[in-house]
Amino acid sequence: MHFIEELVVDEFLPTFRSLLAEQLREQGLTQSEVADLLGISQSAVSKYVHGEVGRNERLVADERVRDLVDRLADGLADGSMTTTEALVEAEVCIRELEQGGTLADLHAEAVPELGDYGADFAVHDSDSRLREAGRVRASVRQGLRILENTGGFAPLIPAVGSNLVEALPDAERIEDVAGVPGRILDVGGQATVPGEPEFGVSQHVANVLLAVQAAGSDARAALNVAYSEETVDALDASGLTVAEFDAEATLEDGIAAALETAPDADVLYQTGAMGIEPIVYILGPDAVTVAERLRTIA
Repeated sequence: MHFIEELVVDEFLPTFRSLLAEQLREQGLTQSEVADLLGISQSAVSKYVHGEVGRNERLVADERVRDLVDRLADGLADGSMTTTEALVEAEVCIRELEQGGTLADLHAEAVPELGDYGADFAVHDSDSRLREAGRVRASVRQGLRILENTGGFAPLIPAVGSNLVEALPDAERIEDVAGVPGRILDVGGQATVPGEPEFGVSQHVANVLLAVQAAGSDARAALNVAYSEETVDALDASGLTVAEFDAEATLEDGIAAALETAPDADVLYQTGAMGIEPIVYILGPDAVTVAERLRTIA
């Protein structure tokens, strides 16, 4: 018997590790750093990088494998992806390749009798939501790095603090939205992020994003900043669609009314009320885009 898992060990892993080690070295990481990230020895990294380990050329040519290696190399090198998230991405890619991809083809060639069996022997991906959660956290993490490196961001943080959030597809509750535990604060003129992105840690901005989605917007991410006429005008001048909502209405009603008049709004704001701080919410398809939109005016 020849199991598909044997192909993963014998063909996929050497090819994948070789490609990833090579790209990480090209991005300036040391041999020791690459070894730590991949959980292998430095001597193994040396063999991978110097072509001393055979690669399966069909896997090398597979677009999904190349895309995986590119994304993981970029994310691991700049710190926007953890090794756990990289592992999830790799595991899911393996399942896809086993299910009608290159690994399935290699397995069918190794065990031609399976072609006559007529049963579905593909391994299905049951962790697609886990994969998406990892991508959302990575997106929020990358967006936070952009904000931390934007000098004009700290003065835009409101008294209640800011949060950058992104939702899973088909999010229904705050547990489906990743954000900063606590809030981003201005500490001595520096934006301070208290921790790594987590799901279910943002009450206010997550609820705003959920209300925006419930009103028909396809926005997946949001950031709150302090309100001023100058900020709103700058966002408008940058080409974003701006809409005001009533701070005294319920959150859902106020946002729904604003999006009814401007369904493609990229920015929502309210000018405050008794006990309510005026706030601007920048929306976007992901956390990175939202952070970039903020950076254009900061």
